[in-house]
Amino acid sequence: MTESWYNRGMIELLSPAGTFEKLKTAFKFGADAVYFAGKKFGLRAFAGNFEDDEIEKAVSYAHSLGKKVYITVNILAHESDFDGLAEYIKYLYGAKVDAVIVADIGVIELIREVAPKLEVHVSTQANVLNSYSIKAFHRLGVKRIVLARELSIEEIKELRRKIPEEIELEAFVHGAMCISYSGRCLLSNYLSGRDSNRGACVQACRWEYTIHEKSREGEEYPIEEDERGTYILNSKDLCMIEHLKELIGAGVCSFKIEGRMKSEYYVANVTNAYRRALDNLDKPFDKTLKAELLKSSHRQYTTGFYFGANDKECLESSMPVQTHEFMAVALEDAKDGKVLIEQRNRFKVGDELEVLSTGDTFNKKIVVSPMTNENGEIVEDAKRVMEKLYLSTTLALKQGDILRKKLDPKS
Repeated sequence: MTESWYNRGMIELLSPAGTFEKLKTAFKFGADAVYFAGKKFGLRAFAGNFEDDEIEKAVSYAHSLGKKVYITVNILAHESDFDGLAEYIKYLYGAKVDAVIVADIGVIELIREVAPKLEVHVSTQANVLNSYSIKAFHRLGVKRIVLARELSIEEIKELRRKIPEEIELEAFVHGAMCISYSGRCLLSNYLSGRDSNRGACVQACRWEYTIHEKSREGEEYPIEEDERGTYILNSKDLCMIEHLKELIGAGVCSFKIEGRMKSEYYVANVTNAYRRALDNLDKPFDKTLKAELLKSSHRQYTTGFYFGANDKECLESSMPVQTHEFMAVALEDAKDGKVLIEQRNRFKVGDELEVLSTGDTFNKKIVVSPMTNENGEIVEDAKRVMEKLYLSTTLALKQGDILRKKLDPKS
């Protein structure tokens, strides 16, 4: 059954879109669908998010490309959170969003009352771990389950066998993981007063901590493992790019990348790598794609719980790193040996830039020669933020292609 899904083209790559620019970037680099929140009722209050008119614009843009948009309405709702929610659900249905991602059973019940034809996906925040929960959600009209991150591949395979075929299973394959159970955390609430389960998490688990011995007032003891300190509640980042076949074999049909608060470059880089991996599943895994994922912000990688629960393997003790930095984006297709770019970080004549692209120029190199600005003036040091420049190149760069530069490991 799962193989027939793949043969019918039902395998989906789902990318984050914290802003409209990130949405366009995700689609440019191969996402089949994106997920994001409106200004209310989602779990990433600081991700930028979309005003109502922007949601309509995003849906229209996605549908023009044959792509899909899913809106997160995944707060764990208090009674007061239902104020205005029915009207918002009706709006989303009218805007033709492809589905809403929901964690709270009461919110699902409300959706069934006010917009019964709106497709519902159950969020990972609902901690779905068994076939009985899936069948219960199915009776509520749910189309897809975003599985809890604590499941192994063998467990997914077992529950897939026991549930109706029409139920779709989605799983996270890449990105930051919460140290608590599939994101249900109260640390942010206690330390900052911001409710992580209502969209305001400050990621307190990423802070640096020290130990205080009760009888020694005023004395704190840092646990230092590197020059940045120790982050004892950190999790490693999930990375399953080498194991997509196993997940398909277990019954997963949608592969989700975490990162609505990550950069445009992160969205492009990670989406591009997973798109290439999915498009070449009939070939041996290209190990350069794993190396690609080192080029944007990441912590050490883990396969999480997919191959058995081993908590120690998920612990991390450092800040995120990356090997490459976003330098510029192509604003137009290259023509007559030049391409119009927009600067994002400083680079200069003589620097070697690498191309991030969906096409044949992927990972090709450009050595920067003297550039010109829009006034025709020669520029040797691109240090003005967002400046538009003409860069000489023989490569057939396309609009939206990204230029990046390898970072000096000593800096």
